[in-house]
Amino acid sequence: MKQYLVALDQGTTSSRCLIFDRNQNICGMAQREVEAHYPQTGWVEQDAMELWSSQSSVLTEALAKTGIDPHAIAAIGMTNQRETTVVWNRYTGKPIYPAIVWQCRRTADRCQQLSEDKTFAQYVQTHTGLLLDAYFSATKLEWILNHVPNARAQAQAGELLFGTVDTWLLWKLTEGKIHATDYTNASRTMLYDIQNLCWDAHICKKLGIPMEMLPKVVNSSQIYGFASLHGVDVPIAGMAGDQQAALFGQCCFSSGQTKNTYGTGCFLLMNTGKHLCRSKNGLLSTIAIGLGGQVQYALEGSVFVGGAVIQWLRDQLGILETARDAERLALSVLDNGGIYFVPAFTGLGAPYWDMYARGTLVGLTRGTTAAHIVRAAQEAIAYQCWDLVQSMEKDTGLTLQELKVDGGASRDRFLMQFQSDLLNKPVLRPVVRETTALGAAYLAGLAVGFFHNLEELQELGQIDTCYTPAMEQPQRTALLEQWHRAISRSQHWAQ
Repeated sequence: MKQYLVALDQGTTSSRCLIFDRNQNICGMAQREVEAHYPQTGWVEQDAMELWSSQSSVLTEALAKTGIDPHAIAAIGMTNQRETTVVWNRYTGKPIYPAIVWQCRRTADRCQQLSEDKTFAQYVQTHTGLLLDAYFSATKLEWILNHVPNARAQAQAGELLFGTVDTWLLWKLTEGKIHATDYTNASRTMLYDIQNLCWDAHICKKLGIPMEMLPKVVNSSQIYGFASLHGVDVPIAGMAGDQQAALFGQCCFSSGQTKNTYGTGCFLLMNTGKHLCRSKNGLLSTIAIGLGGQVQYALEGSVFVGGAVIQWLRDQLGILETARDAERLALSVLDNGGIYFVPAFTGLGAPYWDMYARGTLVGLTRGTTAAHIVRAAQEAIAYQCWDLVQSMEKDTGLTLQELKVDGGASRDRFLMQFQSDLLNKPVLRPVVRETTALGAAYLAGLAVGFFHNLEELQELGQIDTCYTPAMEQPQRTALLEQWHRAISRSQHWAQ
């Protein structure tokens, strides 16, 4: 009997494998950190072969640790860091350049140049739902074709393939048989028309990208191919970008339902159903999920540096020994001591979209302690998410009733309570916090009949903790006013 679902979760900082049973219990897990490289200021790269080898090894490790027979696995679901760009040779299977990570800003000047053509910039936003920004895959792919010797000629000759991380891993898992991506990942490339559901020929021509390089776009839940696990062919049947997978894992299946993931960055998504909502407040329109050839849309706001600011305090400044120390230190002081920290290390995402903003720490006095700085960093995560919620409510005309949360930093009690206080709304954390992996498992399970329908999935979801607001409005107003003063100090700094 097929008792288990495997979720492969290839993220920015690690590759993970989780094995779920029918009741959402995590029966096994393995994780391996992946290294990022910073060859120049603002550049972020990863070794695409390391992404594959780490993901493959944690799959093997999780099976070995649990002793689960591959025959008992119903399907594999995949989820991944989005926008990260890989180009490889279809014949040798080798990448021609390191993966250019979503955080990389090397094409900021190119995006600025393209944005000067107002007609083209408007075309991109209308057709892809995205803004012209170095965050997305399109200009990363263009950069590789322009800077790697012979790359453009090889691409035109049909020798090169492009993919985001999902496509790369699927190609490797199926031993080069399947070159595909799902609707959610395609919608993050800045090359995909999210209304007509096709690759956009005009954008590809403008950037000189041969369309033969692009993967086939498929549903987020269907059997794509098979992976051999100890000689057993197991269907790969679910695929979605990490934030859309988390939205699905939180069972946000209806219009208006919203989740926020607190990971390396923070990503707030609201399901808008069949309605493609066009933002006037700096948010992105994107595909929430693709099922049965039909798509649901979402509004998305992205915070580039969320939990990564805590890693920075730990690894670069040495203020923290472990990330979990942040909660203790934040609670050790009565307030932030007047300190505001804007972690715009790679610019600001929604709703500001300032590629040239830089990190700013303001309000320092002789009385400032490490605990005040840590608390300011924690608060900065919540402030950035407040900005996103305000933009989302303006765009949709809906008042958010509650916020579902997940991701590593959602375990931080100080952060979650402060987020509830700022928003003046309940913040709900589920029992299963691994909602990104869970969403991938759900998608795979639906495709093979492990689960029968969405209603069955909703019945499985359970809330672990509900944080309720306890802050008075005058304090909330004063904190937010100072936060926005700090934001103004960080903007356009690199220019």
